[in-house]
Amino acid sequence: MCVCVCVCVCVCVRTQSKGDSPSQVSLQAQSVFDEDLHKKIQENERLHIQWLEAQEQHQQQEAQLSSRLQQLQEEAQEHQAQLEELSCRHAHTIHTLQEDKATLEVKLQTLEREARDCRVRTEECQQQLRKYQSEVSSQLKHSSSVIQEKVPFNDTQLSDYNSLNVPAHNRRHQLRAREVAAQALVFLQNLVSALLNFHSYSEQRVQIYPRDSSIETISAVNQKFSQYLHENASYLRQLEEDLLQLHQSITEDAITALETLEKLQDFSSSFSAYSSFLQKILPYQLKSLEEECESPLCTSALISKNRQLQTDMQKLTAAFHKLRAYVALLALPSVGSGVVCQSSANSVFTQISVCLHGLHDCSSELWKHYSQKASLEQDLPAATQKFCTTNECLLSSLASLTSSSGKMATFFSNSLDFLTSCAGYSPSGALLKPLQADSVMQSKRRAAAYISSVRQARAESVPYGEALANRHILTSSTESREGLMQQVLQSQQKISRLEQEKEHWLLEAQLAQVRLQKESARIAQLEAQVCVSAPQSQLCASAAESPVCVSAAESQVCVSAAETPSEPALADAPEPLQDTSVVGVLSIRSCSESSADQDSREQLIKTHYMSRVSELTTQLQICDSKAVHFHAECRAVAKRLAMAERSRDTLGEELKLANQNITRLQDELSTTKRSYEDQLSMMSDHLCSMNETLSQQRETIDTLKLSAKGNAKKNKSR
Repeated sequence: MCVCVCVCVCVCVRTQSKGDSPSQVSLQAQSVFDEDLHKKIQENERLHIQWLEAQEQHQQQEAQLSSRLQQLQEEAQEHQAQLEELSCRHAHTIHTLQEDKATLEVKLQTLEREARDCRVRTEECQQQLRKYQSEVSSQLKHSSSVIQEKVPFNDTQLSDYNSLNVPAHNRRHQLRAREVAAQALVFLQNLVSALLNFHSYSEQRVQIYPRDSSIETISAVNQKFSQYLHENASYLRQLEEDLLQLHQSITEDAITALETLEKLQDFSSSFSAYSSFLQKILPYQLKSLEEECESPLCTSALISKNRQLQTDMQKLTAAFHKLRAYVALLALPSVGSGVVCQSSANSVFTQISVCLHGLHDCSSELWKHYSQKASLEQDLPAATQKFCTTNECLLSSLASLTSSSGKMATFFSNSLDFLTSCAGYSPSGALLKPLQADSVMQSKRRAAAYISSVRQARAESVPYGEALANRHILTSSTESREGLMQQVLQSQQKISRLEQEKEHWLLEAQLAQVRLQKESARIAQLEAQVCVSAPQSQLCASAAESPVCVSAAESQVCVSAAETPSEPALADAPEPLQDTSVVGVLSIRSCSESSADQDSREQLIKTHYMSRVSELTTQLQICDSKAVHFHAECRAVAKRLAMAERSRDTLGEELKLANQNITRLQDELSTTKRSYEDQLSMMSDHLCSMNETLSQQRETIDTLKLSAKGNAKKNKSR
């Protein structure tokens, strides 16, 4: 194209150079040639421009395609890296899953083997069950035939007869009931404390807002409201006391059922009284809140909060009233004025749980709205420190009320299974009565006494072979025992005879001492007659100082005779002597009597002493024999008691160990069976999920591979 332009330029130059000289070409041809040249030049220029534009466009497209190619190569490299990473990851995952699958297959085989063992044991148990069922059916047929033939009537068909049956005693249920009652008592005490604080601080707030009673007279509505609030303790304390008595009535040795809880009626009455108290103060509380709204210091926000508080107080009172109705229904069987079956009681317990949760929600809303109101009232210009403190105390009491009601609702919901469960006290077809409860406790005590008597160890017995071997020894022992008994009797008779002889010789010694005393007195009289020269005064004094002392216990006689003789007038009245022994006291006077009187008196004394001695000896022998017999029996009984106690303790420990082993084995069996079942189900689910995961990952890998291949083909085609 450049060559053409140059040629044209040269032609033009030559033409112009020739124009100066004469030319053979005409002017018309020259103009046509110039015009053609000009067109060629324009066309050349246009083609040159198009070529430049096409070259630039080609360069741009080449640059774009190069950048696109580079980008696609980078993307291909990234995809290839991702593909390799995913391949490695999925290969590792596949390897892990295969290992898990192998492990699970091993576990599955183990579990299947255990399952087969369990099925074998189950079949054995089923066979035993069929065997026992057949035995039980035969026993049932036998019992049915005996009942039909021997029993005149069936007391389970009629409720009047069935009510005479004595139900069983469930000690575990009693302990659980006492525990639940104790927890309920603690929660109710917290609730009562919160309600007491709420009413007391409400009364204090009424006294200082919207009018301060110390400055001006409050309205008649607030006065009445304050007076009623002052009475809250009488209702709440009685409610707490009745529940405490109800808890004390639930003991281990009693039967706890709705029919036997007589104190539940008192608690229901107290709760009804408090519910009536809340309904009585509700209109005054609503009027008091309206009076606060009419105060000039009350803003629109406070008015809305007071309206919300009115609604909350109505809901709270309605919740207590609804709860009172269900508590009254529970108390009906205890007074015999209503019949509540087990399903109805379960429904009542469920509704009480719902009511407690509703009470918790109402108290929560009340606390929230009151806290918002208290925060607004702190900004009032007339808010004093006392007013702010009262609001804070009210908020703390409402927070305590919310917490207590929430804890009680949670506790009642957790204990609902126990409360709705049947204790098994009531006879089928009849209700449990307090008299039946007393019969149950009497039967329980009798059963305990019987079990304690049964647990007493029996006396140890000698085997028959050993008894035959020791027969000769036992016979000789019996003969020796009889010989010893005869020797004991002979010894006792000899002792009795010796005792009699001893008493006889003691009596003879006493009589000899008396005769010696008489002879001494007679000698003293003779000496007194001989000694005339002595003064009479000395004679009287000497005679007065001559006592005679006879001791029967030691069989000795002490005679004190005066050295100077006494006169006959003084000797006629001697001092009496006292003879003391184990059989009595004998007074002896030393006077001159006739020998006949003395002999008769001595014979009487001897006869009396002999009879008394023989009687005492006989009594002593009887007492000795009884004491020996009782001592032998006591020793034998003590030995038997000691052996019985040891045997009882041993058997009691063995029984406890056996019961513990039985309980432990049953728990282990149930736990093992349940764990095996759970493992089987879990392993099956896990294996299924692993298979699904493996299949999904394989599909993902195949999809990625296909997409990578497609991208590679596209890149190659480009």
